[in-house]
Amino acid sequence: KLVKKYEQTVYNFAFKICRNKERAEHTMQETFLSMIKSLNQFSGKSKLSTWLYTIVSNHCLMLARSQKKYDYTTLENEEGLIDDKNVADWKFSPEKIAENSELKKVLDEAIEKLPHEYRVVFMLRDVEGLSTQETGDIVNLSVPAVKSRLHRARAFLRNELNNTLGK
Repeated sequence: KLVKKYEQTVYNFAFKICRNKERAEHTMQETFLSMIKSLNQFSGKSKLSTWLYTIVSNHCLMLARSQKKYDYTTLENEEGLIDDKNVADWKFSPEKIAENSELKKVLDEAIEKLPHEYRVVFMLRDVEGLSTQETGDIVNLSVPAVKSRLHRARAFLRNELNNTLGK
């Protein structure tokens, strides 16, 4: 019952993070195997969906590391990498972007360029709509760290969109 209930949610989130159908399907299978094996460890302190997001996120990270398909770049200490004053304002809501397929394509390409640790936080907060606290619980980060990564992800995306759209 749980698999049927959360199957689409888990797949969609895995696809958004992994950016590949086969990896998303593999991650979904691994997530449900992990869930079944460790269901007795679920404490109930958070929602089951939050726990599943954690498992998906961990499996996507493990898969990315094992396949070495991602070029990990940390933006944590890169001062001056993204100049906020030269970037277009972030005025696109997810709904408006989805309405325009070209913008959606450009945004998808920009999201794909995000380093994994920023992509996960961005997807959980801005796409899935989870709270900062829930996101922190899932990725095992403090609320300030989530806010920092989210800010950096948004700045990176603004910069990418600005460069791509020529504004």
